[in-house]
Parts: sequence; structure tokens; C-alpha cells
Amino acid sequence: MTARTTHTRKTTRSPWPVARVLRDRNAGLYLAGVVVSGFGTSALWLAASVWVKDLTGSDGLAALSMLAMWAPTLVGPALGTLADRTRRGPLLIGTSLLMAVLLLTLFAVDSPDTLWLLFAVLFVYGAAGVVHDAAESALVASAVGTRLLGDFNGLRTTANEGVKLVAPAAGAGLYAAYGGASVALLDAATFVLATGLYAALRVREAKPERPAVNWRRQTAEGARYLWGHPRLRPLVSAGGVTMLCAGVNGATAYAVVDALGHSPAYAGALYAVQGAGSVVVGLLAGPALRRLGGRRFAAAGIALLAVAVTARAAPYDAVALASGAAIGAGLPAVLIASLTAVQHETPGALLGRVTATAGSLVFAPNALGLAVGAVLVETVGLRLTMPALGAVLAATATALVRTPPDTHTERP
Repeated sequence: MTARTTHTRKTTRSPWPVARVLRDRNAGLYLAGVVVSGFGTSALWLAASVWVKDLTGSDGLAALSMLAMWAPTLVGPALGTLADRTRRGPLLIGTSLLMAVLLLTLFAVDSPDTLWLLFAVLFVYGAAGVVHDAAESALVASAVGTRLLGDFNGLRTTANEGVKLVAPAAGAGLYAAYGGASVALLDAATFVLATGLYAALRVREAKPERPAVNWRRQTAEGARYLWGHPRLRPLVSAGGVTMLCAGVNGATAYAVVDALGHSPAYAGALYAVQGAGSVVVGLLAGPALRRLGGRRFAAAGIALLAVAVTARAAPYDAVALASGAAIGAGLPAVLIASLTAVQHETPGALLGRVTATAGSLVFAPNALGLAVGAVLVETVGLRLTMPALGAVLAATATALVRTPPDTHTERP
């Protein structure tokens, strides 16, 4: 598949990454779409679990509502193949409109007997998100200038984390005032608005060639390419280990709050400073990628994360807040570096499958980490769990920095 933009980029010399991205028409429209759709998703993410809890009184079912959204990640490579079998722009628009319509069916959820519909919609929501992300990543690589990809991916992180600071609270407030259907309506409206932004993109795509192999073999091609690539494999593997550790760390949040002697609500302060750290690193990611290269940038972030999670074992407010900000700054580095490297190193015809496969390998371990962390925090405790976690992350950073240089993504 080929794609080209219909405008020139005379503004990429601006030294400030925000200006570099926003002054590029396609990049700015994409980023606006990320903010809009991310706001609706973050609002629904919290409201859905509260909705389930209110209808059933079950903490377990409330947690399963989040699992329903994450489960499609496990078949991400197969879902991502769709982004290589059709034009990516129409696919972005189609998945957004599908979700806008599907979310309206949640007006029928008003009792435990109709709860199945909520879970079904959340599962489709997660599957559509995998397809959407694969198509978006592939199209961004064509529509946004190569030199802007690192800046764009960093600012995408900033946008995602920024909306997470306000959207869950907004969704919870809307839910408390008008019920779960109102949050679904809000999310549907954001999908419609994002559709308009995607439709305004100036990108021409050739129709993909009819694949010579079946869906299963086509999916396997993406996995083989990713695992056989000497620069992508170490980054994606490091990302998977990092997210596994991030899941363990996430499971310790309330244990940390207990150790500090605060009520559970104090976890909100820890999440807020973590989000602020992610916002900052997203702004700096583009210049850091150009200066350090993807491999060293990712290793530096993982090393910072190792120090931060180790420090969480100390029961002091100042340490907890500082480590929370450092976790937020360190964690996104390997995610940004991995995605940018995939976009740089993968042929356009394979990019949807490779992006989705990388997403599964990186994010699926997070769910396992949450389960492992829940066991460790009850049986081992923070004083042993957190330093052990830091040691695993430090070893991951060391192994990554010793891999051969990723020359393609290290060039300025």
C-alpha cells in the first residue's frame, strides 16, 4: 500500500516539538482525534466498572468489565491483519462510526439481566480499538513526515495521559448525575467528532493488493517479520517485560497507600503525579529519540522506572509522590520508542499486522502482572516485592542497552 499527503511540510524545522507537530496539518488532525476519542474512552473506562458494581454489588464482575476491554489484545495480530487488507483511512472512519452506534445500545442496560449487553459492547469496543490502533499507526507512518513520528508519538502519549487526568472524573460525575447511558452517549459523541477529524485528513491511499495467502498465513507474516527483525525484537521484548512489571507495580498501589497511613482515596494523588510525569516525558520524547536513539531512550526510561519502583518500598509521602512522577516519566519511554521503531522499520504493506502484534506482546503481559502483583502484595509484602521488581527492570534496561544500535531510529 502507498499513501502520500497532498500538502508540503515547510514547518518541520521548528525546534519545539509541539509546534513541529501541530503545524503539520495531518499530524495536528490526528492528535486532535486522539484527544477527543481518548477523552470518551477514559470516561467510559471508569464509569463501566462503577455501573457493573451498582447493578450487581460484585467487585469481581466490576473488574471483569475491564478484562472484557483488554481481552481482544490477545488476538491482536489477527485483528491487525484487517488494517493491511483494506484502506486504513476508511477503516478508521468505519470503526469509529461502528462504536458510536454500538454504544447507543447501552441505553437498554438497566438491570443485572441486561448486563450481558454491556460486557458484549465492551468486548467489541476492545476489538475495535485494536483494529483502530493498527490502522492509525499504519496511516500515521504515511501521512505524517518521518522526522515527525517520534514527536507525534510522544505528544500522543501526552494527550492520552492528559485526558486521563480529567476524563475519568468527568465520566464519574456524569454517571452520578445521569447514569451510565449518559456516559455511553458522551463516548459515542466523541467517536462521531473523531470521525470528522479523520475524514478531514489529506491522504491518498492505493487499494491494497489482494493477498495471495489466507488470513492465518498473512497474520503469521507480521509476527515473523517482527520477531526476525534485529532492532524491533529487543525493543518489543523489553516493552513486554516492562509492562509485566508495570502490572505488578499497579497491583501494589493500595498497599503503598496503606503503608503511608492514608485512606484509599490518596491513591488518586499518586495516579495524578504519575500522569503528570507521563505528560512531561511525552513532550520531550521527540528530541530525546533524535538525540539518544530508540534503544537508549527506552533503556533510560526503564532504568528510571527501576529506581522509582524500588523507592516505593520506603513509607514516606515525599518519596511516594516523587517515585510516582518518576514512574510516569519512565514507563512510556519504551512504548514510544517501540511504536516509533515499528513505524520506521516496517514496510507499509505489513504495518497493520506488525503494529498489532507488537501491541499484543507489549500490553498483554500487563494483565498477568496485575494478577501476580495481587498475590505478591499479600504474601511477600512491599519491602521485598518492590526491590525485586526494580532488579528485574534494571536487568531489562541493561540487556537492552547492550543490543546492537538501532541505527535507523537513532539518526536525527
